[in-house]
Amino acid sequence: MSMPEFRKIVVKVGTNVLAREDGLLDITSISHLADQIAAIKQSGTEVILVSSGAVGAGRSLIQVPEGMSKVVRRQVLSAVGQVRLMEIYRQLFANHGLFCAQVLATKADFQGHTHYNNMKNCFLALLRDKVVPIVNENDVVSVSELMFTDNDELAGLVAAMTNADALIILSSVDGLLSAPPGEPGSAVIREIAFDDKQWMKAIAPSRSSFGRGGMHTKFRIAQKAAKVGITTIIANGRRGNILLDIMRGDFTGTRFLPAESISNVKKRLAYHASESKAAVHINAGAEAALCSGEKASSLLPVGITRIEGDFQKGDIVRIFNSQGQAIGLGQAQYGSELARQYVGQRGKRALVHYDYLYID
Repeated sequence: MSMPEFRKIVVKVGTNVLAREDGLLDITSISHLADQIAAIKQSGTEVILVSSGAVGAGRSLIQVPEGMSKVVRRQVLSAVGQVRLMEIYRQLFANHGLFCAQVLATKADFQGHTHYNNMKNCFLALLRDKVVPIVNENDVVSVSELMFTDNDELAGLVAAMTNADALIILSSVDGLLSAPPGEPGSAVIREIAFDDKQWMKAIAPSRSSFGRGGMHTKFRIAQKAAKVGITTIIANGRRGNILLDIMRGDFTGTRFLPAESISNVKKRLAYHASESKAAVHINAGAEAALCSGEKASSLLPVGITRIEGDFQKGDIVRIFNSQGQAIGLGQAQYGSELARQYVGQRGKRALVHYDYLYID
């Protein structure tokens, strides 16, 4: 399996790779992971690590009172455990002459143009030095709408934000199987196209032992990343030297083949449907123009039939076709008040320029 040269990668490691069967941290596994990342970084590839494990680290240090709610229990264990987890990483990377930097995030940290750019600039600055950024969800404050589905979603956002060449999701399985485990013909699917959804039905509806996610989430995140041009790989983090094997292109796992890479602006749009403040409905002609792969088209007022909600210049709007189906997102070039005046008119400037338009 030939692989392109990756200059920047995001590695997501799940709880089941970092933890033992009793849920406590597996220091041997974490040490092996750090050794591989250090070797990759020292070869010239930039690496961002998205790491679970804070709750498991906290579980090894303290016992929480009986009767404590599930949410508060998670907050307490992660708050205590994150310190322990980072200390382990600090010591392991120091052995290779590397520093590590802690980045704790919630969904809100990826929303808003200014905040998004500040976070992106911080990542890029860290990568220029002998630093491994280590990212985790801020479990202390992440509740309800602030929560990611799991760290797979967080890793996808980080990969898109930093314009990574590859997203590597390390789990406790070898990859996506063609049939449920144990059934005849069940084998690891080596490659999946970014737009091939046929294998979704082969995934058993289960979650990992200690994490929140499962293979359904991994499949969805992997295809989304591949769609915006990021090679995505699901592999077994328990396999010896799996990251080094992936970098060599000789590994067991599932690789999601990427589409043509798109601009950073479009990558941000692809991941921010929830940030949309308004809906723009368009007619069939406008839909055909926007969805055509033959030429670049902007969203012109003549193709707009109605606008729902209010927005300002620079806000993200959701675009719906005449059947009410969401087909994409765009960054508005002017506010809703002017847009409503222009609805259906020819000769008016685009509400969404092609450079700021993402079609699902």
